[in-house]
Amino acid sequence: MSTPAPYLPSPSPAPSAADQEALTDLYVRGTPANTLRAYERDLLYITAWKVARFGAALDWPESEATALAFLLDHARDLKDAPEDDTARQAAETLIAQGLRKSLTCPAPSTLDRRIASWLAFHRMKNLSAPFDAPQVKQARAKARRAAARPPAPKSAHPITRDVLEQLLATCQGSRRDCRDRGILMLGWASGGRRRSEITGLMREDVSLKEFEKSGVVWLSLLETKTTAKGETPRLVLKGRAAQALVHWIEVGQIDGGPLFRPISKADRVLGRRLSPDAIAQIVKHRLKLAGLPDGFASPHGLRSGFLTQAALDGAPIQAAMRLSLHRSMAQAQKYYDDVDIAENPTADLLG
Repeated sequence: MSTPAPYLPSPSPAPSAADQEALTDLYVRGTPANTLRAYERDLLYITAWKVARFGAALDWPESEATALAFLLDHARDLKDAPEDDTARQAAETLIAQGLRKSLTCPAPSTLDRRIASWLAFHRMKNLSAPFDAPQVKQARAKARRAAARPPAPKSAHPITRDVLEQLLATCQGSRRDCRDRGILMLGWASGGRRRSEITGLMREDVSLKEFEKSGVVWLSLLETKTTAKGETPRLVLKGRAAQALVHWIEVGQIDGGPLFRPISKADRVLGRRLSPDAIAQIVKHRLKLAGLPDGFASPHGLRSGFLTQAALDGAPIQAAMRLSLHRSMAQAQKYYDDVDIAENPTADLLG
């Protein structure tokens, strides 16, 4: 009697080209736009780096040797490296292409973000990534520790209430002034909104149903950096901020579509939405008009300023986070800690 052959399960079928295309489309639609843009920039950088370093295109999956070389090339300063150093030569090529600023060792957060983007594309293609290999993981941990540095603030100064008042004082009576006043007040008073969150608002996201009765405006953000689509809680605007937004809607005749829009030199409101970079230009322009130094603050100063002012006014951090939508208590606590330590009486022991 013959022995039956052992049962061998048939291998799972590989995804078809149509399935892979549908999966990629799902990945794109389910990822925040800002994250997608970061992925694209990082992939462009990584692709250019491999061409400059090895004269070859990316492999999928990428090899451990290439991943290790990427880590080593970005874990040291290259300005003191010999001119024939391959890592330095690749970096100089990237600088010439406008993809890298200098030969200085990049910040650990920059390296982490680029590796995360690289990993994301491997996952999208259902491939194992080389950064999970023990040697590469250990090199990554050592590189992060060797290049550790104090985190640089995203804005040189927080735009606290007194600074915000200086900016608002530059907004006089034109349509551009009304728009900028609305942007600054909404961006600050709704919890310190990010640039993309401000420019992503549509007129339909603003509810004025309670404004006449109670002076309250409700905002519905589609998504934020810390919340997914459809899961962002409504935010509230009250008092002067609500009045400034309603005034802009009336003056700009915003009946639908993008809430904040470009304005022509003839003071005419255009139909398209503002870009996130335009928010940076508006903040820079208002800082200059207010007589503050160049580079005094960035748009993130609206966010850091809101939390710093909340700490200065003694507002509970949980209440501030309800508006700022910080997901991490530790991250929001940094703004409170900066205020607390400055007012700690032990800091005045020497007099």
